[in-house]
Amino acid sequence: MAIEQVKEYLAGFGLADRVIEFTQSSATVAEAAADLGCEPARIAKTMAFDVAGQPVLIVIAGDGKVDNPKFKAKFHCKASMIRPENLVEQVGHPMGGVCPFDIRPGVQVYLDESLRRFDVVFPAAGTAASAVRLTVPELERAVQNFAGWVDIAKGWQA
Repeated sequence: MAIEQVKEYLAGFGLADRVIEFTQSSATVAEAAADLGCEPARIAKTMAFDVAGQPVLIVIAGDGKVDNPKFKAKFHCKASMIRPENLVEQVGHPMGGVCPFDIRPGVQVYLDESLRRFDVVFPAAGTAASAVRLTVPELERAVQNFAGWVDIAKGWQA
């Protein structure tokens, strides 16, 4: 099961005990925020894109949306999400559970600037009914294949 693999991966960073499992879905930002009792912006949603034929993950604050011109300026292509039925094969996790931990080799992961305003955020943990409580520095340290910080989100700035 994906959550067990994510826990094993996070154990390498001393973070496995931070994984939270729910009895109901936490697949959307609203569901995850309700399950955790936190503001939706703190949900660190991991979005999967096809960039020149390669899967790329970008972790964005729950209140952010992809700014297409910023995405194109950074990645030199139009933002194109990976189809849900291809997520497990290309990234390693199903829809609702996509996270930047225990992913397929070679998948690059970026963190969006929208996350930096928080001390604690909650990305998924490999299933549509899980999350992991991390500080932003812990997230940066634990992300697999970390490629850097980007500024591609809109709608979150004050």
